[in-house]
Amino acid sequence: MNPLKKLAGQTAVYGLSTILGRAINYALVPFYTYLFDAPADFGTNTEFFAYISFLNVIFTYGMETALFNFSNSEPDKQKVYHTALVSVGVSTLVLVLPFLLFAGPVSGMLRYPGHADFIIWCILIVGTDAVAAVPFAKLREQNKARRFAAIKLVNIFVNVLLNLFFIGWCKSEYEHGTGSFWAGLYNPNIGIGYAFVANLAANMVSLLLLLPDMRAPKYDFDRELWKRMMRYALPLLVVGLAGMVNETLDRVLLKYMLPESQAMTDVGIYGACYKIAILMTIFRMAFQYAAEPFFFAQQKEGENKKVYARVMKYFVIACSIIFLGTMVNMSWIQYLVGTEYRSGLGVVPILLLANLALGIYFNLSIWYKLTNRTMFGAWLTLAGAAITVGLNIFWIPRIGYMGSAWATLICYSFMAIASYYFGQKYFPVKYSVRRILTYLAIAIGLFLLSTLISTGSFWPDLLLKNVLLVPYLLLLWKLEGPALRKK
Repeated sequence: MNPLKKLAGQTAVYGLSTILGRAINYALVPFYTYLFDAPADFGTNTEFFAYISFLNVIFTYGMETALFNFSNSEPDKQKVYHTALVSVGVSTLVLVLPFLLFAGPVSGMLRYPGHADFIIWCILIVGTDAVAAVPFAKLREQNKARRFAAIKLVNIFVNVLLNLFFIGWCKSEYEHGTGSFWAGLYNPNIGIGYAFVANLAANMVSLLLLLPDMRAPKYDFDRELWKRMMRYALPLLVVGLAGMVNETLDRVLLKYMLPESQAMTDVGIYGACYKIAILMTIFRMAFQYAAEPFFFAQQKEGENKKVYARVMKYFVIACSIIFLGTMVNMSWIQYLVGTEYRSGLGVVPILLLANLALGIYFNLSIWYKLTNRTMFGAWLTLAGAAITVGLNIFWIPRIGYMGSAWATLICYSFMAIASYYFGQKYFPVKYSVRRILTYLAIAIGLFLLSTLISTGSFWPDLLLKNVLLVPYLLLLWKLEGPALRKK
């Protein structure tokens, strides 16, 4: 089977679950922003999920990618899986315990005194995420995309239903003073914290569904194999940590670098508008789920570098369409967030392009994973993290969350360019650089042109802006269609 068609098929399956899941999850943004009038409430949600994302990297420490690499090179794949599963399982227990014991002091440090419950729920979310990560990676390695997608969808549906139950139904019953059983289940002191309760419950359901993949009469843990896997994985931990600094630190710094009266409001606005870049994030994540095991599997093929180059080109084409399609439809997409949050819409095109740059970096980063030079990945992402920290510290006091958005774009662009430079030295791939840059320039140019369209009427504006998509799509089809039809 054509490898690109196989990758496209896998991406579609992962994408279906990711799109449905993210779309349903995204529906929670207007849900939160309309039910919690103060942006500061959504700011709490944004802040804690930033911490969760950061801790997820520490708890899995690159073991998913190590599993892909060693499953491809070791004769006994089951031993590789058991070694990774035991490693992450034991380390998770060790890492969770201190947070449970010192939840009170930690909540005080984060300026949430009296909310040790938030800390407990969030660290248990991280722990359950970590334990589930290895069996999920195994499903990807085995190309069991449908089972992977099904479990992810169940997780999301449980999460959403519990959000609707606690924050929608029970909160409404409480605020209307019905005195019903359901009203008694809602505690206003928890408030947005019910989002954490829902997430944790959904994770527990996922673990139950993954039990058949985790159970074994005997776990075949190999100490020597584990040492080799750790040597490969630990630089990827640095990659992941620095990557999370790039992805989440802006929301944390906004809280501490802006005036206290303004900080959580701006975090909430920025977090809500960040979600509008969801289509690009969905596609990038679905692509990554399918592409990482695919890239390792292609390593032994004769024309693997040609495949990597074509994958990059088609990835950028898809992302450029998503970017332009989102921006010419912002006149109605903006209503997905509450009125109080729309002052931050200026960050959306910047964050869309930042996500695109991150996807390009992911494509390029395959060179250091395939050549076992994972330390290069660590240095690249550390440099990116330094840029993120420096630019955020410089810009946040001056231009607030707009500075955070620009810092994200500059960081990911730098990482992509640097990875391309070093990749051409150690694992040269002939990417269609000129054509890729041309497509991106045209998409950005058409977006800028769309900002000049203003008839003073909603529907004519929307129609005229969407018309700009037509010549771009025709150009792509004219230049890329013949090659696609031959594959």
